[in-house]
Amino acid sequence: QVQLVESGGGLVQAGGSLRLSCAASGGTFANYAMGWFRQAPGKEREFVAYINWSSAYTNYADSVKGRFTISRDNAKNTLYLQMNSLNPEDTAVYFCAARNRFLGITTTPKEFPYWGQGTQVTVSS
Repeated sequence: QVQLVESGGGLVQAGGSLRLSCAASGGTFANYAMGWFRQAPGKEREFVAYINWSSAYTNYADSVKGRFTISRDNAKNTLYLQMNSLNPEDTAVYFCAARNRFLGITTTPKEFPYWGQGTQVTVSS
């Protein structure tokens, strides 16, 4: 069973950038498709980005397309989210999540069984 730990969150001004990382342990990282999700106060958890096990396929929420980039390094057991042109609407707790790579593509949070604890991203105006 894989364990996930996010890092890299913080406070940034609008227009700035952050790079989130998600370190995986306890399993073979390449066996998992990965996703980034976020949850703002009073809102449901929402999909941000998805990457398959080999990095051959990625998918983004419309709200972040062109600004965020998901990537992974299977040799380092690490998932990344490069976030550029941040705006206050991006403020949320960001979570990485893992799913067996053979189960197909999805953007639904409940279909990811493994989650990190989250990292706070705050964008000031």
